[in-house]
Amino acid sequence: MKKTLRYLTMLTVVTLLAVSCTKTDTTFDQSLLTGKWQSGTLFYKYAADGTGGTWDTSDNVTEAEAQAFTWTLEKDLLTQIHTLEIGGSVPKVYTVTDLTATSLKYHDSFGVSSSFTKVGK
Repeated sequence: MKKTLRYLTMLTVVTLLAVSCTKTDTTFDQSLLTGKWQSGTLFYKYAADGTGGTWDTSDNVTEAEAQAFTWTLEKDLLTQIHTLEIGGSVPKVYTVTDLTATSLKYHDSFGVSSSFTKVGK
């Protein structure tokens, strides 16, 4: 009886460890990302053609002066390649945790989370 109980306990532990290590692949609909998103004074605009722009009204920057970027969304990875005015580019990669018609949430590799609300097309 003790052996059976020991084997059942070990089997349960192994099963729990195997399940907890499994990563689920979440895929988000790219079409939900297109439009204008706001978090406080920070704005992002994603166009359907994979281009976009970002601006912060607290810095007196308008949408017309937005910093350009290109973007891709593959499964849950949002990649933005920001184009610098002086030449060159800066890649930024985020893990999307929520994307609906009105809500966008993601975090970067440093654990910094951002939450946006869709405010326009």
